[in-house]
Amino acid sequence: MCYNPSMHKALTEVDPEIARLIEAEEKRQREKIRLIPSENYTSAAVLEASGTVLQNKYSEGYPGKRYYEGQQNIDPIEALAIARAKALFAVDHANVQPYSGSPANLAVYLAFCQPGDTIMGMGLPAGGHLTHGWSVSITGKYFRSVAYGVRKETGRVDLDEVRELAKKEKPKLLWCGGTAIPRTIDFAAFADIAKEVGAILVADIAHIAGLIAGGAHPSASAHADIISTTTHKTLRGPRGGMLMCKGQHAGAIDKAVFPGLQGGPHNQTTAGIAVALKEASTDAFKKYAHAIVENAQALATELSARGYDLVSGGTDNHLILVDLTNKEVPGKKAAQALDKAGLVLNYNSVPFDPRKPFDPSGIRLGTPAVTSRGMGPAEMRQIGAWLDRGVQAARTADDAALEKIAGEVRELTGRFPAPGL
Repeated sequence: MCYNPSMHKALTEVDPEIARLIEAEEKRQREKIRLIPSENYTSAAVLEASGTVLQNKYSEGYPGKRYYEGQQNIDPIEALAIARAKALFAVDHANVQPYSGSPANLAVYLAFCQPGDTIMGMGLPAGGHLTHGWSVSITGKYFRSVAYGVRKETGRVDLDEVRELAKKEKPKLLWCGGTAIPRTIDFAAFADIAKEVGAILVADIAHIAGLIAGGAHPSASAHADIISTTTHKTLRGPRGGMLMCKGQHAGAIDKAVFPGLQGGPHNQTTAGIAVALKEASTDAFKKYAHAIVENAQALATELSARGYDLVSGGTDNHLILVDLTNKEVPGKKAAQALDKAGLVLNYNSVPFDPRKPFDPSGIRLGTPAVTSRGMGPAEMRQIGAWLDRGVQAARTADDAALEKIAGEVRELTGRFPAPGL
């Protein structure tokens, strides 16, 4: 459905400026091809659950152990979310209260580390996340951070090098996963390394949680001590976070989330998470998860055939990282031009990037949102062609060409309605 001001009468009357901006944002999400791999469309059911009177309730504590009365409806909602997470990801324990992925990761540090402890994760330039110990993050300031990367020749993690580094540095926590990794994460190999050096293995599956839930990526549950994730991205839920773990770590994780870092959970988000987890347990979602990967590989093949340099040579999941050096256009300039063409992605550093992070050599794109709209490999080939034309137009500053692509994009998106809109 399209945004209808009559359905938001109170908002339109109280704050027409905000109402207009929401309407404009819905139009943007409807008309453009959204390729940012961390973005998606939630279902109408998730949107409804996330925008309810649950917003009005404080619920510090956990089900059955709250610090506020009036939890007769809140406790069953959170209990449902927990039970669904445990079943879907085959874990002993789940905490659905983290406000997002970064707070979830901070809770892991609080549960197991003291300031100055050694931690180890993939470096940000190689595809890791800020909260895995990068220098500008609190995690790189409060802890002694050791970073591993990828091999220049392959763009992939060398697990033998990770093992040697871990044996030398003896980290308290070992992180696997990240934010720009186009290849399958070998959780079992990381678990062997963690066991060998006495580290706690934390799998950050924020980007691939939906793929794992749908069976399109190996699961971390049998290997990692702790699993951290967001609840949006490929999982297609509301903006939130989750921590899952083996039973022996449940108490430490729960205490770190509350009262360690947070007060009352966002109950409306918890309800949205519960709905998304129910949706993710269906056969339809399994097909969706596999379609994400099929589409990403089709798009990667098209780009490669057009001479684009794909980090690691392709993708195993939802994400493609492209080095534009050989196209003679920086990533930021390309991303801004492509947005004008109706193709929304983000500029991104690539491994061993000689350019600065705010003006890097690469772009990052993925297929969760376009797959949610029902697009398939044929559309991916067309998108690849548009991306190529858009990058060429970016290099020559050809705004007319970008406008022409945008019109063609609108014609395609008009045939593929977005969920929830």
